[in-house]
Amino acid sequence: MGTGNHSCGTDFTLVGLFQYGHMDTFLFTIITLLFAVALMGNITLVHLIRLDRILHTPMYFLLSQLSIIDMMYISTTVSKMAVNFLSDTKTISFLGCAIQTFLFLTLGGSEALLLGFMSYDRYIAICQPLHYPVLMSRKICCSIVTSTWSRSSITALMHIIYLFQLPFCESKIINHFFCEIPSLLPLVCEDTSQYEHTVLMSGLVILLLPFLAILASYARVLVVVFQMDSGKGQSRAVSTCSSHLTVASLFYVTTLCTYTQPHTLHSPGRDKVVAVIYSIVTPVLNPFIYSLRNKEVMGALKRQMG
Repeated sequence: MGTGNHSCGTDFTLVGLFQYGHMDTFLFTIITLLFAVALMGNITLVHLIRLDRILHTPMYFLLSQLSIIDMMYISTTVSKMAVNFLSDTKTISFLGCAIQTFLFLTLGGSEALLLGFMSYDRYIAICQPLHYPVLMSRKICCSIVTSTWSRSSITALMHIIYLFQLPFCESKIINHFFCEIPSLLPLVCEDTSQYEHTVLMSGLVILLLPFLAILASYARVLVVVFQMDSGKGQSRAVSTCSSHLTVASLFYVTTLCTYTQPHTLHSPGRDKVVAVIYSIVTPVLNPFIYSLRNKEVMGALKRQMG
């Protein structure tokens, strides 16, 4: 394969979820509804946490940050996808593709790290309640949020700088509905096996380690809870842990499937379905899983509605 021009003036073509035109209207309607639900759910949750004093705790501060990330996360992919659904051209500029990839990696990495810190918050609250005000002070919470954004953005920037200086082939058709590393690697005209090892290591550090920390934290939480005599406390803890684990598993398992495989094993059709789960479905579900099963959030909603 010959090396193509990969300057900033080069456009890529996004195939989209399906390659058949008659599906565009139906898909656009579904994606738009999901996007609207995600925005309304996350905006409502952030607004409630800001207004209600009962929710001014470290747990809900981190939850508000997760909602902000989810709103930006889903907007990164859906906004361009919606434009493509409504237009005859499916192109995205070289610079636009690089920016989209950077934002997606930054926001995805931030969510992965933040979910891990949220499990740490629950572990401290239940297993070490006397130390909770010290270990989860406002200063520490702000440091947690700052570290998640800085680490994920630095990692994303390193990947973008390296990936987008590689030579892309003449065919610049991305068989995906947005720009991300696994969908771009097949277009590179040189051996990317060494770089794929770097992507694998990044995925293990940013995705697998927080996921293992979440499993370990909630396992310890459940052990402590079932040693208590309070049946009400046990049921509440199990409900909280199960909802958090549902969100975490949905997000981590799908992203790990995408970012820890060599591109030769990827299937475009399967990758699109998996990407819909972690880039669209998860931001839609997060505010409802964390709020509908939470009496404090529902109580705050009722108070704000008078």
